[in-house]
Amino acid sequence: MLATVDDILNKIDSFVWGVPLIVLILTVGIYMTLRLRGLQISKLPKALKYMVKNEESGTGEVTSFGALCTALSATIGTGNIVGVATAIVAGGPGALFWMWIAAFFGMATKYSEGVLAIKYRTIDKAGHVLGGPFYYIENGMGEKFKWLAKLFAFFGVSAGLLGIGTITQINGITSAVNNLFDPSNAWTVSILGRPYSWTVVISGVLLTICVGLVIIGGIKRIAGVSQVVVPFMAVVYILFSVSLIVINFAKLPAAFLLIFESAFGIKAAAGGALGSIIVAMQKGIARGIFSNEAGLGSAPIAAAAAQTKEPVRQGLVSMTGTFIDTIVICTMTGLAIVITGAYNVEGLEGVAVTTRAFQDGLPFASSVSSFVLMLCLVFFAFTTILGWDYYSERCMEYLCNGNKKVVKVYRWLYILAVFIGPFMTVAAVWTIADIFNALMALPNLVALLALSGVVSRETKYYFKRLNDGRIKE
Repeated sequence: MLATVDDILNKIDSFVWGVPLIVLILTVGIYMTLRLRGLQISKLPKALKYMVKNEESGTGEVTSFGALCTALSATIGTGNIVGVATAIVAGGPGALFWMWIAAFFGMATKYSEGVLAIKYRTIDKAGHVLGGPFYYIENGMGEKFKWLAKLFAFFGVSAGLLGIGTITQINGITSAVNNLFDPSNAWTVSILGRPYSWTVVISGVLLTICVGLVIIGGIKRIAGVSQVVVPFMAVVYILFSVSLIVINFAKLPAAFLLIFESAFGIKAAAGGALGSIIVAMQKGIARGIFSNEAGLGSAPIAAAAAQTKEPVRQGLVSMTGTFIDTIVICTMTGLAIVITGAYNVEGLEGVAVTTRAFQDGLPFASSVSSFVLMLCLVFFAFTTILGWDYYSERCMEYLCNGNKKVVKVYRWLYILAVFIGPFMTVAAVWTIADIFNALMALPNLVALLALSGVVSRETKYYFKRLNDGRIKE
């Protein structure tokens, strides 16, 4: 029966993540890149400056840096460690190249999302902020497209509850803990007729309690935790990864060559080059979107809460999220896996592939590498759970027209989903997450294309005022 369910999920996944959606995602990114004249390159230094320099005035619930950390808390997660490994195992080293392509054009997409989030957000008398794709669809495209906004919100709730927000993250955490402390599953307990290691059960319960304690405090507590945990763990992981690359520097040129050859099917078997490219593209772009969420429509929900009055400024800050997440962190993971050849080890999947890469590539005892990687994964995934609770609660708030009781019930369902996540199979978990990602992206991408003129005008107007000295950086 389980195989049948997996087969059905895989067929749905292949359909929604088929060539048309891949083309649409890249088309939106390329179109916005051209319309904004390569802003992700020319304005990246300014964006990085704005990232750490909060605006002195402006309305919102958290600082721009807090909003970015909330968004990063949702993006820097299992996608950076487990997702990259899954992509490379399924699509070959070339999947990493397509993750880069998706991220480069995705930076223009993420910028556009941030601009529209501030442009069309709503702030009530109590200072509570609501914004994101559902509001820029409704307020920007008009009331007649409210059904599209509702569709996005529904998919957002589903993605948070059943996909990217809960099950994949807690599954990644408990798998990493289990691989470190009980890899042979010597200590097990039977749950619903299936054996599970006590490390899975205990870590799952502890994480569920921690999640509950934080998300009950709302956006300010989530942002507060994220501003501390995300930068610290990102730096630790990057230093860890850079050490591996430096130690194996002699293998780096061959790794890059293999990535490019695989991306374009150069070494594929006769007649299999096109198929090899399609698989690498599909897995790379799907996992890239899963990781950095550019085009997904999630990050602008956090961006809308930023204390700012300038849509373009927040758009630039939002853009840095994709750069940090994929161009920096995912690249570190991908290079480690390709350099060590861990993706070729038979029988390994998910976090086990990345763990093997760090064990083989670093001169430390394997237990040290495993522990540091597990710690990074635990904190990354934990903050992702927090960020996605905020996203999906805002989607639910929009769906139920601000009914607080419904939102509170959803919050407890979210905590319940975290609790049961460790007991779902890895393959099914990632497939479900992929499906909801694609369904979320569709309404958002339509809105970005429809409102691209607004983004372009806002951008030109902001930089004209900045150059004229009418506003300060």
